[in-house]
Amino acid sequence: MSSRTTVERTSDRELVATRTVDGPPRLVFEAWTKPELMMRWWAPKSFGITFLSCEIDARTGGSYRFVFGHPASDQPMAFFGRYIEVTPPSRLVWTNEEEENGAVTTATFEEKDGKTLVTVHDLYPSKEALDEAMASGSTGAWPEQFEALDELLAGLPAVG
Repeated sequence: MSSRTTVERTSDRELVATRTVDGPPRLVFEAWTKPELMMRWWAPKSFGITFLSCEIDARTGGSYRFVFGHPASDQPMAFFGRYIEVTPPSRLVWTNEEEENGAVTTATFEEKDGKTLVTVHDLYPSKEALDEAMASGSTGAWPEQFEALDELLAGLPAVG
């Protein structure tokens, strides 16, 4: 599963994940910005979490809020932030504000022969913040998430 996904620490504060997915940038962008699609692929099954709610206002200055449940916790987990830049269908930049040391994430979607090269760049506020994120395992979900994204794209109509 991970052979098509690369995840690399590119500096003390940066982590970059890349994968070419089977769909045009327009559909890939929609999968990242429409709640009904995001809920079908974003939560890695191996983490044992389920989406409880997903709110996305994908515009510059807009916000998002994802709420997950986990069998080991009686309290839901919320992840939220704001969109700094939204350029359909090629670029999203958002904050991760659920914790003090959250990254700023930039996702780009580049057309390559009918497929899309997705590059996700997380910039953390410090080396320690990235070290903590990596130690927690939260940065290791990309291969599984991209696999689920590919599965979702395979089931979507190519035109629309």
